[in-house]
Amino acid sequence: MTKHKIGIVKEGKVPVDKRVPLTPKKCAETLQTYPDVEIVVQPSPIRCFKDEEFTKYGVKLQEDLTDCDIIMGVKEVPIEQLIPNKTYLFFSHTIKKQPYNRKLLQAILEKNICLVDYETLTDKKGNRIVAFGHWAGIVGAYNGILTYAKKWSLFDLKPAYQCVDMEDMQEEFFKVKNLPPIKIAITGGGRVATGAKEVLDMMGIKKVSVFDYLYNNFNEPVYAQLHSSDYNTRKDGKVWDSPDFYANPQDYKATFDKFTKVTDLLIACAYWDPKAPKLFTEDEMREPGFKINTIADVTCDIDGSIPCTKRSSTIPDPVYDYNPWTSHLEPPYNKQGNITIMAVDNLPCELPRNASRDFGRQLIDNVFPYLLGEDDGTIARATITRDGKLTEKYAYLQDYVDGK
Repeated sequence: MTKHKIGIVKEGKVPVDKRVPLTPKKCAETLQTYPDVEIVVQPSPIRCFKDEEFTKYGVKLQEDLTDCDIIMGVKEVPIEQLIPNKTYLFFSHTIKKQPYNRKLLQAILEKNICLVDYETLTDKKGNRIVAFGHWAGIVGAYNGILTYAKKWSLFDLKPAYQCVDMEDMQEEFFKVKNLPPIKIAITGGGRVATGAKEVLDMMGIKKVSVFDYLYNNFNEPVYAQLHSSDYNTRKDGKVWDSPDFYANPQDYKATFDKFTKVTDLLIACAYWDPKAPKLFTEDEMREPGFKINTIADVTCDIDGSIPCTKRSSTIPDPVYDYNPWTSHLEPPYNKQGNITIMAVDNLPCELPRNASRDFGRQLIDNVFPYLLGEDDGTIARATITRDGKLTEKYAYLQDYVDGK
């Protein structure tokens, strides 16, 4: 077993992120499983787990991480805090050539850093093995109900970020019995949608089939989970083919309009490819039959599948209104006919303790055997930079690095 010293950074990105890749208990479990591994934690006043919680489990606090060979965080590490010649694990937000992180990737190459991005950690079939998506869905659905209730002055839910954890948040669910018989649509079938569905189920909102959702009325609130085949069809009229849709989304058109006529609250959790059709257009939002009045855009793709998501919102200020007649954004809850949008882009930060526990479990089970033991290709596939160069798989980022 190779000896490794892991350093957990104090999150430096603003706005602050309270999550950790490894909780105190998960650090203790790692130390027990890998006796040759040492873990130190940079002291932090903002983390959801206090410094004393780490020391209680025998994890040392250490300000200077220069003697660590592996350094782990959650969000992007600020350029001035990067230590040369180390292996870093964090969400770098560079693989889609995000303009705001070009300088970060340039600095990583200059400093000869080996970057392993959580987003690129996959199994042999290409499925992601660590993610916070489940918690985005949980908080997103909760925020969707909170926003709808506030818009129509039904009841007040305590914001998720003011709850200690998931269990505390669940104490609020009893208020949802005051919800009128509305229809709620969840899009997607992955981790995010599963999280959203979990919350609606725990709130006691009944799940119905897509057919019943479209054609029947209910005397209680209900929801349906919609998959891509429910609201897209081939332009040439040929039969639906899921693998083909994901490979060639440009050959499909949206048929979501049947859902806009019956849906009150839309919780958007489906991954969206920019080549795929949008769910609806801004013109369609002006039509008299367009019924959706509240949208929780958990995916938060700006001008993506939801055309009225014009910007992301923040945890303290999560909601804005979209005026379909002017296409302008307005303060929330102030005008009949406006559509109210919740578009927080860092939802798991609202329940940081739960999200961190889940993430640490995935790291220990799916990543550490290959990071701290013998790599079967899992780490190699996820490595974006090594020896001052882009790896072969990520060579397509060269023009982005060069500023072209």
